[in-house]
Amino acid sequence: MHVPVVLFTADLRLHDHPPLRAALDAADAVVPLFVRDRAVEAAGFAAPNRRAFLDGCLADLDAGLRERGGRLVVRSGDLVGEVCRVVAEADADEVHMSAGYSRFAARREERLRSALEAAGRRLFVHDAVTVAVPPGAVTPASSDHFAVFTPYYRQWERVPLRQVAGAPRRVPVPGGVGGEEVPARGGSAGASPALPPGGESGARTQVTAYWRRGLDAYDTARDDLAADATSRFSAHLHFGTLSPVELVHRARRHGGAGAEAFVRQLAWRDFHRQVLAARPEAAHADYRTKHDRWRTERTAGADIDAWREGRTGYPVIDAAMRQLRHEGWMHNRARLLTASFLAKTLYVDWRIGAAHFLHWLVDGDLANNQLNWQWMAGTGTDTRPNRVLNPVAQGRKYDPDGAYVRRWVPELSGVGAPSVHEPWKLPAPDRAALDYPDPIVGLPDGLDRFRRARGKQP
Repeated sequence: MHVPVVLFTADLRLHDHPPLRAALDAADAVVPLFVRDRAVEAAGFAAPNRRAFLDGCLADLDAGLRERGGRLVVRSGDLVGEVCRVVAEADADEVHMSAGYSRFAARREERLRSALEAAGRRLFVHDAVTVAVPPGAVTPASSDHFAVFTPYYRQWERVPLRQVAGAPRRVPVPGGVGGEEVPARGGSAGASPALPPGGESGARTQVTAYWRRGLDAYDTARDDLAADATSRFSAHLHFGTLSPVELVHRARRHGGAGAEAFVRQLAWRDFHRQVLAARPEAAHADYRTKHDRWRTERTAGADIDAWREGRTGYPVIDAAMRQLRHEGWMHNRARLLTASFLAKTLYVDWRIGAAHFLHWLVDGDLANNQLNWQWMAGTGTDTRPNRVLNPVAQGRKYDPDGAYVRRWVPELSGVGAPSVHEPWKLPAPDRAALDYPDPIVGLPDGLDRFRRARGKQP
């Protein structure tokens, strides 16, 4: 009996899953397998929020498989070793999986291929499962990747996307292959209290709702901090409970300025992956160094702690950092503001901020997180030193009524706009009544320090 193994990684869904469809097309049964890779945990990527969300994704995937006559096999340990053991137990002759694009994923895939081939088995790796356009599908004439988004996007738009594969009706799974108990949905120690549940079924419901109420206004409303008008699909894209290919197809069919802006954000996601695939060291090292002498935990510990805890004295920054801890998510505009504040106003090493985000973000994604931090720090693909976001001006522009600030900084709940963005300017009696800190640095002082460090002024 022909029984392939389908190894699920960052593609925890049944709809539009090319490895699963390919395995089922020529098989009597398949073994759907997920391995809790100890190497991922050892590297620190199994943070509480992502671990809790993952549990929900696995529970939902198992439920979907059971509705189709199957089940999910869950193992823990070294991924290569566990896959090889399952292959032996099922007497499988091939393994299907989605391509990964980080250095870690590439090395793991090569180890798995070597181990399977040594045992006379084959590995089939499927592209365009976790991305719409894979790294390397479009390249400039003079390089192995694009370093500027706009020309990348022009070519990205012209790439024909594969067709969307429907969810299978039946997924027969042989007996005799055991696994761990599939985790129950629920919280995890240390997880954010308002963490959303993981899983494909909830993700697809979320897409349907957003297409009705939010997509048309995406281009005009997505930067409004208080409106909460973004899609919030990022965690589902990170864990693969939604297919980027399917989302692009659906958005293009929907049409309109909002859908076009939404598709452009999916292209940014692919852009970062092709940069990281070509330059994996950019996960930890400057893509384009400015020879910064960043302040560190040793030299700026108090400022870093204030930033992490949401008590910098700048209300929109503090609101964003508190939202991060409470929800495991942060509005995209707020991510830009908080990153600019840490790297440029406080002149703190961007890697410190990136690590904090990776600890809390349920959508904590190496390519998007690290390269967006480098973009704001001025060490990435675009190094413009004048990109310093003023938190007061940005707060007034993107939270004009102060609703976002008051939602997350209750100390300022009684302060109206525009004073809520500059509470230190309130009359002395009103200011004294607030249990809220003064700014930890003056904006002109922070800008002067950054410019001096970059050699932009004497």
